Order: sequence, then structure tokens, then C-alpha cells
Amino acid sequence: MQQRVYVFGDESGNFHFVKKPHASRYFIICTVSMRQCDIGARLLDLRRELVWRKFPVGDAFHASEDKQQVRDEVFAVMRASDFQVQATILEKSKAQPQVRVSEERFYHYGWYYHLRFVIPKIIGKTTEALFTTAKVKTHKKQAAFTHAVNDSIQQTLPREQWATHFCYSAQDPCLQIVDYCAWAIQRKWESGGKDARYYGMIQAKINHEVDSWSRGTTHYY
Repeated sequence: MQQRVYVFGDESGNFHFVKKPHASRYFIICTVSMRQCDIGARLLDLRRELVWRKFPVGDAFHASEDKQQVRDEVFAVMRASDFQVQATILEKSKAQPQVRVSEERFYHYGWYYHLRFVIPKIIGKTTEALFTTAKVKTHKKQAAFTHAVNDSIQQTLPREQWATHFCYSAQDPCLQIVDYCAWAIQRKWESGGKDARYYGMIQAKINHEVDSWSRGTTHYY
């Protein structure tokens, strides 16, 4: 009998390839994997409780927008839950020009190298996988991003072993988990390790954190 693993994916950082204050230094592909999605129900329960306590809660938990008091509650639920975190770190200034000719190409590149090394760690021959990835608002861009994820998976897994789903984070609370993880990892990397408070709360769950271009010495901007 096939076992199933649930994989939720999101990204952190932007596609601005310049050295300016608004541009992130890193672009991070992040996934969380789990055998059960119980944490989703716990997050919904937490949201109801925070609404009752009159905390400033939006339509969904979103790490970069939530107040610290909300973040602390979410991370407390995460620390008590069973899942693993995988992250691929791309230092954007090291991306060769042909890799970043478009946002779609860079996105495809990042997901391919992320899944190429992550899938063997979380999915075995007797495991099937459902990949749920955060959706973007632009239809044209979403079509390209959907192709990028599907193409990256099919280069590693037989077609009958996996399925994909793309939705907004408010539609699946487990996407809010990967958003929080990506945010925490991004803060650590952007600060050179100085802002690692929230990273420390998930560090024990990380089973893959790779700087793809760590050996590279050439910066293209």
C-alpha cells in the first residue's frame, strides 16, 4: 500500500536583480513535508482563539504582515507539530545572466534544483506525494510557475506517483506554515545570521538547507 507525503511550497525574496534597499539579497525556495496535515486544523483553531482574544488577525497567517504577538502564537503551534523543512538558497547576484533572463526562468531554475535534491530525502519508492504550492495572482505568470513546478517534479518522480495543486494560502492553512518557515529562513540569511530568533524555533525541523552557489565567487551585479 502506498504511503502519502504532503509537500507544501512557497518562496521568499523578490525578483529584483539589483543592489538596492528594496531588493532581497537571496531568493529562497522552501517546502515543508508531513505525513499528516493535523497542523492545519490546529492553525484554524488558533485563529479562532486569537479572534476571540481580539488579536489583529487577517484572512490568513502571513509572517511578514502579522504582528509579533501573532507570530509568537503561530510559531508555538509549529514547534509542537511534526513536519520537516527544506530550503534552497539562491544568492541572486551570483545568478548568471542566462539564468535570470526572466522571472519565470529563474523561478524554474530554483524549483528544479530544489526538488532535484529534496525529493530523494522525503519521498521513497513506496511513497506518493501531493505537492501544494502557493498561487500568484497573475494568470500568465501562474501558468509559467505551474509549468515550472510540474516539470521539475516529473524529472525526478514517475507520473503516477505525484499530483500538484496550486491555491492561495488562505485556502490551505499548511501553506501558511511554509510561508512562516520561508520568512524565518530568509531573515536569517539576509541578516547574516544576526536575526535568527524565529529561525531557531524551526531549526530542529530543517533537514535540507543548501546555499546552491556557495562555491561561486563571481557576482554579476
